[in-house]
Amino acid sequence: MNTNIKRFGLSSLAVAVLSGLTAIQASAQEADDEAIEEVVVKVSRLKGTASAVIEERKNQAFVADILGAEQIARTGDSDAAAALRRVTGLTLVDGKFIYVRGLGERYSSTQLNGASVPSPDPTRTVIPLDLFPSSIIESLSVQKSYSPSMPAHFGGGNVDIRLKSIPSQFVFNISGNLGGNTDNSDNGLSYEGGDDDWYGLDDGTREAPAALRQLWSNYDPLGDLSQADNRAIAAELYKDYDPKSEDPNPDFGLDMTIGNRFDSASGDFRFGFLTALSYDNEWQVSEEYEGQDFVLQPDGSFDLVRGFDDVVSTEHSVKWSGMFNFGVEYKRDHKVDFSSTILHDTRDQIKEKYGNTNNVLLSDGLRVRDIDVAYEERELIVNQVRGSHTFPKWWFIGVDWKYSDSRSNRYAPGNISTRYILADENEDGVFDLMTESSLRKATTASRYTFQELDDNVENAGFNISLPLTFDSTEVELKAGADYIEKTRDAFARRIDVNTLAFDNLDLSGYEMNEILNDDVVLNHPLSGSELLIRDTSVAGDDYLSAQKVDAYYVEADAFFDNTWRISGGVRWEDFRQVVAPLDPATGQFDIPANPTEEDLAELAFKEDDYYGALALTYIIDETMQIRASYGETAIRPDIREVAPATYIDPLTEFPIGGTPAVRSTQVKNYDLRWEWYMGTGENLSVGLFYKDMTDPIESVQSPAQDGPPLIRIANAEDGEVYGIEVEFMKDFAFLGGIGNDLFLSGNVTLSDSEINIDTQKVVEQTGVSTSITNPTRRMTGHSEYVVNLNLGYDHPNGNHTATLAYNVFGERIIIPGIDDKDDANEQPFHSLDLVYTYYPTFATTLKFKVQNILDEKKEIEFEDTLLRSETRGIGFDIQFKWEFD
Repeated sequence: MNTNIKRFGLSSLAVAVLSGLTAIQASAQEADDEAIEEVVVKVSRLKGTASAVIEERKNQAFVADILGAEQIARTGDSDAAAALRRVTGLTLVDGKFIYVRGLGERYSSTQLNGASVPSPDPTRTVIPLDLFPSSIIESLSVQKSYSPSMPAHFGGGNVDIRLKSIPSQFVFNISGNLGGNTDNSDNGLSYEGGDDDWYGLDDGTREAPAALRQLWSNYDPLGDLSQADNRAIAAELYKDYDPKSEDPNPDFGLDMTIGNRFDSASGDFRFGFLTALSYDNEWQVSEEYEGQDFVLQPDGSFDLVRGFDDVVSTEHSVKWSGMFNFGVEYKRDHKVDFSSTILHDTRDQIKEKYGNTNNVLLSDGLRVRDIDVAYEERELIVNQVRGSHTFPKWWFIGVDWKYSDSRSNRYAPGNISTRYILADENEDGVFDLMTESSLRKATTASRYTFQELDDNVENAGFNISLPLTFDSTEVELKAGADYIEKTRDAFARRIDVNTLAFDNLDLSGYEMNEILNDDVVLNHPLSGSELLIRDTSVAGDDYLSAQKVDAYYVEADAFFDNTWRISGGVRWEDFRQVVAPLDPATGQFDIPANPTEEDLAELAFKEDDYYGALALTYIIDETMQIRASYGETAIRPDIREVAPATYIDPLTEFPIGGTPAVRSTQVKNYDLRWEWYMGTGENLSVGLFYKDMTDPIESVQSPAQDGPPLIRIANAEDGEVYGIEVEFMKDFAFLGGIGNDLFLSGNVTLSDSEINIDTQKVVEQTGVSTSITNPTRRMTGHSEYVVNLNLGYDHPNGNHTATLAYNVFGERIIIPGIDDKDDANEQPFHSLDLVYTYYPTFATTLKFKVQNILDEKKEIEFEDTLLRSETRGIGFDIQFKWEFD
């Protein structure tokens, strides 16, 4: 269709650039003998970089927001997750997951180059977006109103990460950066890891001993071994996780991109390639507070009775990625692209935590000291082939197709938690780590966990389009199909160290590697038939799952008299999923010997339905338009949410129990937006949205006897989300002088939500009793407001730019309250970042950024009582980039 050209004229900026180039060409023709040494056409960096994505956004049939590579670079965001928090109505959770319009990540879908890919995070189905470095991203598209070509799993929106493709000319650039954080100057912790930690791979140091892995492979019980064999395996477990003080190294990173495009001698064929490599090494030291249980005092305040009031954490992250694209084009009518991408992210965190439990009380002169190590490698490998074909001789029929084969892996080969008891024996009010500490005497003095998760996803699809023209009416008909197959294999083992097994062993000390040295483990007398290590894995720690989606859709896009545009269609989707827990002792399915239909029904989930959408656009003139849309979609529970197993949520560190009986959420989506695109590059839009939900999937809390509370997944009865979004870009040319070089852009979202929970139905669904404090409340994760503001400066000579970026979200429920305790809310985080860029030459760029200038903390509170907190410090980074001709 040619409606894009007819609908909007060239902006004044584009006209100015084109006029300048035309004048240059005419001058060159009049004076062939006169050499032109250099021609510079200067435009605002703001308007020059934003114009392409703005043009794409206003030409979309359905409501969408798009963020381009240059806009991401302008705010200095290092990955897709950080960049997306700048988009209207989006908030970032745990540095990885995006909430669209206040709806949790389960209410959104994520694609890579338009294809479904797996997640290496065991607690989420969506991709953790911090995996994608900004250096390989071309643009980020967030479609907020549903269209039939999108997956029917659609609530808040669909995020499509578009990686860089074949360049139009030779490109070769290298960049490097150094940085740090104000919190990293002292109090850092480390431990003896592997030799390959610097590039994010465990060299075998942390993995389970070979003898233990052999037992698991043969499904031989650890408890059947003799004491001697049991002790031998215990001695081989890596124990050198004891923390030591160490200042972190500076952060550093490297990026390289090289690509080119070639034309054949005939000019019919064009070939191109692009390769991008990225490496990033960062450290983050934090001081934290982890409350678990509180008691109400007569004055209405709450006192901590279980939790950790003194926590020091050091996290080392290593990320590296590689991308290769190759494409061929024939007469601009046929194009085939192949891309291969690998993303690797390693998180290595150690925490030293001091606190109390229900049994270890400060009033008795006792404290607990926990040492927690969490090490995980996440990896995503994606191979994609995409084709686009136009047949001019056959009514300009278009055919687009795709095939994507991807796999993800999470490898956590040695997470460990060890508890010590501190006793103030001299009653001086000070707990001396050197003289008043001992390893806990218990069946679980220390717990090792070994986990591996493998996901595989195949996605194939195509669509056929036919453009038709009737006088002043243009129509495009489209039909297509989408096929997705996903499999998951989850493995987990828990090994507990039983210090009660020793006969009269002195457990004094503060380093497990010294207390339980090899001589003690192998030779110290044991009590009776006690075993030193036990396998405490439970059914559901291992599971297999499979998912299959077959979808077919038809769409029509009609454009009448350059004024009205109507788009719509319907999608039929057949969804099938099965989650089967395994018994770790046998490797067999954990189901009754003679399962009933009800038993099997709990493992499977199947539904098929039609999902329709309709969008109407009224084009007032070349700069202004109004959109309205309606769509019906469904939100299906994540695999882990229906698996009969418990996992740890990385945001709260609370256990979450799956519920096989969870039902899909049915969503009706309404959108209305007015948009104004001014010729100067300025723009303004105001949008309204409303979502009506049946059976919304929510989190509820269950009472816990000791340790953190258990969170369960359940269906509420109904819910709704509604709000208003405002987005703008404005320069200050009307002020004259420096005002010509300043601009302000940003967005504001004001919204509200409400769900209604039937407590008795939740008890029946989950099988766990709960006393929900607020059966009617806002949705978990919903913020009533989100604000983004960017104040930018472009120097007239084009050599300097600066951006002050501000982001804040309103408080959002993280943990629903029970037993008359109110909901726990994550508090607003006021993020203020500064990015300054200097262009010494046309080929070099120097960038300096400061993040979290206000030195904000992450905090979760209930009833004015602190539940969780974490310092983030002030980050700083300097980057140098060199582009070669």
